[in-house]
Amino acid sequence: MNSVNEISQKIAQSRALDFGDIFNKCIVLFKKTWVQGLLLQLFSMLIMLPLIIIFYIPFITMIIDQQRNGYADPQAMDNFFQSMSVIYIIIVSIGGVVLGVLVTALNAAFYRIMRKLDSNESVTAKDFFYFIKGKYIGKIALLMLISILIAIPSALLCYIPLIYFSVPLAYIFVVFAFNEDFSVSEILSTAFKLGNKKWGITIGLIIVAYLGILVLTFITCGIGGIFIQSFLFHPMYLIYKEVVGFNEKSAIDEIGTPIE
Repeated sequence: MNSVNEISQKIAQSRALDFGDIFNKCIVLFKKTWVQGLLLQLFSMLIMLPLIIIFYIPFITMIIDQQRNGYADPQAMDNFFQSMSVIYIIIVSIGGVVLGVLVTALNAAFYRIMRKLDSNESVTAKDFFYFIKGKYIGKIALLMLISILIAIPSALLCYIPLIYFSVPLAYIFVVFAFNEDFSVSEILSTAFKLGNKKWGITIGLIIVAYLGILVLTFITCGIGGIFIQSFLFHPMYLIYKEVVGFNEKSAIDEIGTPIE
């Protein structure tokens, strides 16, 4: 594993990356990872399902009741939200945070899965749950909270700061995925250094990838989005790989290395 200083030095000394080259590598890697990307979306949907049921079932029930009565009450929506108890809102909010942390842990694990598939290693379903452990959940929750605290004020300031912060924020869980022993401050510092250094190519790749996903989702009436949504993870992974790397040794380098 790279140390914080080693990663900072690699970022500072990194060469310029070619947009077309990285995008082509994203497509090549996606051909290897799309099945696991689909599983990621399905696992995430299953995790969020309880929250969706708790929040939307009363809302859907209200709409069905209105349809049965044969008229739409314009005040029904206001009355519905006003009738929500404080306890209900607190439960939904806490549940959203907990389930959000679990989904974020799956997303972080997907970066490790991409690395394995990129190296032609085998992957099992339990690899998705690598970070759903006590020693990682607290750190993931704190990183997610900090990300939200950065994103919300940035969005309130006419979204302009959010456009800038979106890139460093996108690298937080890439850095965490491959350096899980780093402290929260070290992860944030590294993510912002990498995001600032490769801001232009990152935002360009994210925009192109997002637009491509939107078009394909529209063409396939929404179904295709489940299959290709994970493509958004690939630009950050490949930029991290090109800039920082994983300290992997080739078979030639390992010749003569004593066996411990």
